[in-house]
Amino acid sequence: MHEWALAEAIVKSIEQRAEELKTNSINYVEIIIGELQQIDEEILSFALNELLKSLREERNIIVKELKFSREEAVFKCNVCGYIWKLSDYAIDEEYKESIHFIPEIIFTIHQCPKCGSSDFDIVRGRGIGIRFENNARI
Repeated sequence: MHEWALAEAIVKSIEQRAEELKTNSINYVEIIIGELQQIDEEILSFALNELLKSLREERNIIVKELKFSREEAVFKCNVCGYIWKLSDYAIDEEYKESIHFIPEIIFTIHQCPKCGSSDFDIVRGRGIGIRFENNARI
């Protein structure tokens, strides 16, 4: 499951952050899950908690608060500059599921609502982000 691989990468980032700060205590970590990312949050949470236990036991690095949040998908047209959200427009459930599994499919089934172009970028809402207590985001 890719949730475990993601959890390992997140924990490695936490470990690196603790080393950068020369601390063994991280007060706050927020895991930001993009709307287009297909993640089972329950599995990711379980994996993170298990790996954070190991980090605490093996490296004495403690995360005091771990939070999950969702980031809405936002797009920007490269032709006309229009910005829109996935939630602004009705999309069939079948397509929503396809987008979650393969985010790039959005470019084949969706166009700019203003000019009809398929030349747009995903500005937010794809992938995983990590925000630490001082708002540093990676």
